Amino acid sequence: MTSLLIIGLVDDHSMIPGDIENYIGYGAIMTAMLLFLAAMLVLLRTFKVLTRIVLKSEGYTEEQIIAEMNPVKLKKVKKPSGEVWNKLLSLRPLSEEKEILIAHDYDGIQELDNPIPAWFMYLFYGTIIFAVGYLLNYHVFHTGQLQYEEYKTEMAQAEVAHKLYLSKAANQVDENTVKLVHDPAVIASGQAIFKTNCVPCHGDHAQGVVGPNLTDDYWLHGNKIGDLFKTVKYGVLTKGMPTWEKVLTPKQISDVVNFVKSIHGTNPANPKAPQGIKETDDAPASVKKESAKLVSTNRS
Repeated sequence: MTSLLIIGLVDDHSMIPGDIENYIGYGAIMTAMLLFLAAMLVLLRTFKVLTRIVLKSEGYTEEQIIAEMNPVKLKKVKKPSGEVWNKLLSLRPLSEEKEILIAHDYDGIQELDNPIPAWFMYLFYGTIIFAVGYLLNYHVFHTGQLQYEEYKTEMAQAEVAHKLYLSKAANQVDENTVKLVHDPAVIASGQAIFKTNCVPCHGDHAQGVVGPNLTDDYWLHGNKIGDLFKTVKYGVLTKGMPTWEKVLTPKQISDVVNFVKSIHGTNPANPKAPQGIKETDDAPASVKKESAKLVSTNRS
């Protein structure tokens, strides 16, 4: 508080830097604390002097005054370990066993009427309090989840984590790890990417315009999925094919090359003349058939 007042009194246009102002404020606080401590020591000394004067006026001798002002602390008598143990377990000492003997006996065996230990009763009452709290938490107010609800929550969290992992793993693919897939969602994604980026050079049905026909059996740079990924990723600048690795993510490149593989053999109208080397396609016939239907639908 003192530092704030001191800093507030300093003109905003002062030549003193801000850190120096802070040091001044901290110094003022420390000075105030030291003054307060000194005042407390003076007061304590004053009380001692006044006490000595009052005791002397009441007729106390010097030795009695010293004894009153510096009382001797009595050492605590350590209780025997047996007493502590008996108190902890609520047991009566052996000397009092005759008073707590139960009247009946059996075959010379007698029983002591010792009370239930306090620690056991505390534990018992604690379990009752815990049970009431558990019942209210899980079955009345439903603030806590039961096992099945907790299982569903954990499964939902695991599903989110799984999707996050897959989304990150998808962008770690390259020309060496890319896989040929026939998932309709992947093919649809690749088709959308193709229409956005590849149509000007390869045509709206990949029949070839400036670039080659992508639906026939002839390939300039290989027909394997890894070859296509590499061609799209790095491009072929000498042939006019740009590099796409800075435009498309690895996942997008994987999708678009899978789309290209899926439309092989669809025989679009007005195809460009074959270019490159004839290579057989490894796509299943069912996938080719579905791709042909997709292309024919797009044409119509």
